[in-house]
Amino acid sequence: MSDVYDELGVPTVINATGTKTRISGSLIREEAVEAMAAAAESFVRISDLQSKASDLISSVTGAEAGYVTSGASAGLLLAAAACIARDDLDAMYQLPNTKGLADEILVPRTHRTGYDHALRAAGASLVDIGTNDPHLGTGSQSVEPWEISEAITEDTAAIAYLQKEYTDPPLPEVVDIAHENNIPVIVDAAAEVPPVSNLSRFIDDGADLVAFSGGKAIRGPQTTGILAGRADLIESVALQQLDMHAADTVWDPPTDLVDVNRFNGVPRQGIGRSLKVGKEELVGLITALKLFVNEDHSALDDEWLDRATQIVEELSSEPVVSTRMTEADKTSITPEVVVSLDEEAAGLTTADLVLSLRQEDPRVFVGADSLPADAFTINPMCLTDEQATYVVDRIRSYL
Repeated sequence: MSDVYDELGVPTVINATGTKTRISGSLIREEAVEAMAAAAESFVRISDLQSKASDLISSVTGAEAGYVTSGASAGLLLAAAACIARDDLDAMYQLPNTKGLADEILVPRTHRTGYDHALRAAGASLVDIGTNDPHLGTGSQSVEPWEISEAITEDTAAIAYLQKEYTDPPLPEVVDIAHENNIPVIVDAAAEVPPVSNLSRFIDDGADLVAFSGGKAIRGPQTTGILAGRADLIESVALQQLDMHAADTVWDPPTDLVDVNRFNGVPRQGIGRSLKVGKEELVGLITALKLFVNEDHSALDDEWLDRATQIVEELSSEPVVSTRMTEADKTSITPEVVVSLDEEAAGLTTADLVLSLRQEDPRVFVGADSLPADAFTINPMCLTDEQATYVVDRIRSYL
């Protein structure tokens, strides 16, 4: 193992919480690293690489076109910019100032997250739809389809949809309403693969643009994402993201990415310029995506389930904790071990335990979403069997 982090004086992390960006996502595939190193040895026109990436993304998602972004969040920003500006070069130059432009993006209230800041960064104004009434126990839904219909106005640029198994209304219903009004739908599916079928699922459901992370389960470079969707919207993305500092007479981007005949000149540098993707990251993502779609995901599922079972068994002898295993759905693509702590018997709080683990060297990160219920989670996805045992041993040391 490289000692680069030792030389820098930066503790490494034992990742028992999954593909979280703040602890560097996932481990990039070895083949992708090798491809990136080879890519670094030559110059290449970035638009040519994006064109080849578009072909691959199109083939694996069923979308008309695709684009490699600097992460899923960047994909959402570029998607919003494309839906607002479309093929209007002046509008592209104007963003994020949206004066005179249709800039509203409708968002079902229960789909709102901190990550939708990416949509606002493009200049969009978010319009909440619906309520949180299901928490009242009345049987009502958070968002009724008619509410989406009624919220669409001449200022509506798009509808944003966060894909989780618990979100409603179903995506096809939202798409039908949007398309009846000639409004595109942007889907945030950052962490929704595997299964591989999800790469095409949302396009099949009619979504116009879908953003995925390239640095999670796909295991490409951490600073990459995938945007798949309509060719005209991907073209708008390219026009707002590629380096456009070129003379009109020699502007010659790949024709399958940008049809120069549709425009009366070269766009100015767009809002996506600060989200550029390097040749190494592009090649790394292309390599990783090819490997991901051909991977034996059934074997991975079995490996993760076996590791979660191992963790449950190793913790079963501890009298101050209880464990259960979740299904691989909702917010996690793998079964997770939920560890509940009897704080009084243990003599420490769950938060103290989780924080103490994070302050070790190497740091041990377990999932903290369940802290209000005096519990934490262990996700097997980014662990080896040896690391899983290490995590259990470190937990035991505090009990």
